[in-house]
Amino acid sequence: MKRKILVIGIGAGNPDYVTIQAVDALNRVNVFFIPNKGIEKDGLARVRREICERFIRDQSYRTVEFDVPRRRPAVEDYGGAVADWHDAVEGVYQQLLMEELEEDECGAFLVWGDPTLYDSTLRILDRLQAKGGFELEYDVIPGISSIQALAARHKVALNRIGESITITTGRKVAEGFPNNADSVVVMLDGEGAFAGLDGDLDIWWGAYVGTPDEILVSGKLREVVGDIERIRKQAREQNGWIMDTYLLKHPD
Repeated sequence: MKRKILVIGIGAGNPDYVTIQAVDALNRVNVFFIPNKGIEKDGLARVRREICERFIRDQSYRTVEFDVPRRRPAVEDYGGAVADWHDAVEGVYQQLLMEELEEDECGAFLVWGDPTLYDSTLRILDRLQAKGGFELEYDVIPGISSIQALAARHKVALNRIGESITITTGRKVAEGFPNNADSVVVMLDGEGAFAGLDGDLDIWWGAYVGTPDEILVSGKLREVVGDIERIRKQAREQNGWIMDTYLLKHPD
């Protein structure tokens, strides 16, 4: 048995971010696997369907929704919590590929942003390949990440001349601004770790970047931190979820 999968990056929320390569890939797909992450994130599934309706031209296709296992809270054992969650997701993916995809069909996962940046889809597919039981072939189509979209919307270069960029998570930056770093991009910050950092830092923050709900704030951290915290709270209450990213730099 052989299964063919495309992992397609669909950008940071604006259908206009979908690349021509991704459009070509969409038109090769027979089955789209759409994750269900609860009513509070139904908008994410809706954008995936809108992208299919907008860009798929002359091919019939079907969608298969699936429930995404919830990851247990990781108070101390973060690695263990992620490993358990990956085990659960792997089981769901295996069932989808075996029961919902015929050998002569092409399936696809539509990944928010870019599949290679803080997303687990490729790791899960690699695990299924190693596990065996059926032959799995997959290709990856890159997408515009929230990092690129954030910088473009703020009209700011990510790096300074001759300097590097660090991309990290809110959980890591909560431990402190990375040593020897000049520009730091922070993703997956559910707790607002920026509030505990040096107020002299400059911040470019964005939520729902590229969507009609987009919110942008920039300035000296100490001057805008209260505004960002208030906006984040209001946006989360209103939408049921929030997806934000920010860039931090030491002052010139």
